[in-house]
Amino acid sequence: MEEKKIRIGFYALTSCYGCQLQLAMMDELLQLLPRAEIVCWYMLERDSYEDEPVDIAFIEGSVSTEEEVELVKRIRENAKIVVAVGSCAVQGGVQSWEKDKSLEELWKTVYGDGKVKFEPKMAEPVENYIKVDYRIYGCPPEKKDFLYAIGTFLVGSWPEDIDYPVCVECRLKGHPCILIEKGEPCLGPITRAGCDARCPGFGVACIGCRGAIGYDVAWFDSLARTFKEKGLTKEEILERMKMFNAYNPKLEEMVEKIFQEVEE
Repeated sequence: MEEKKIRIGFYALTSCYGCQLQLAMMDELLQLLPRAEIVCWYMLERDSYEDEPVDIAFIEGSVSTEEEVELVKRIRENAKIVVAVGSCAVQGGVQSWEKDKSLEELWKTVYGDGKVKFEPKMAEPVENYIKVDYRIYGCPPEKKDFLYAIGTFLVGSWPEDIDYPVCVECRLKGHPCILIEKGEPCLGPITRAGCDARCPGFGVACIGCRGAIGYDVAWFDSLARTFKEKGLTKEEILERMKMFNAYNPKLEEMVEKIFQEVEE
């Protein structure tokens, strides 16, 4: 009896499409074809249909229109497993950076009097609207992360999450510490690993594109204290940390605590 193929869909919300492009350029996808049927992927097939039932749904992009709210809900109804792919889908992306400002103010700054056919809203992570079963981090994600996730799904297993910071990979690689040795504000201590510390390897401070480590071990307060000692203001610290973590519920509270200590 012929083995039943796993049905997979790739869906795009508001993003630069960089995550999809990263996946589309993977030669390893050809090895997937005997085991899987690509049901929906507009980047590869314009006749794709978004309302087909699938076993695994990969969603890229932030929820930034009312139409996308309804789309992710339909995807969730049709999918057995939903995977948020990339910083926009997982954390809301850099378009969430200034979420404290009004939509009208941001729209006027970026688009002026421009109009779109969709009903825009503030960018949000996918899991603000539906249950997400797994996350693939990065801007864009690493190819190995996608291969690991899809490989485990295909054999009926489940991928492990990453629960340690970029600093671990950075020191394993033997790179000089950007924060300690160069004195630059680096987000490596609070950022989820998996990138092989690529930016610090080139002497560039981590900006946190993979998002803060989960499991309540992202110590924004400790890093904020270090940044403060280096002369950064509260506003500068928050601006840097919120670039890819604007929706983290503990960020502002933990940073605020550091500056309240001085006032007390």
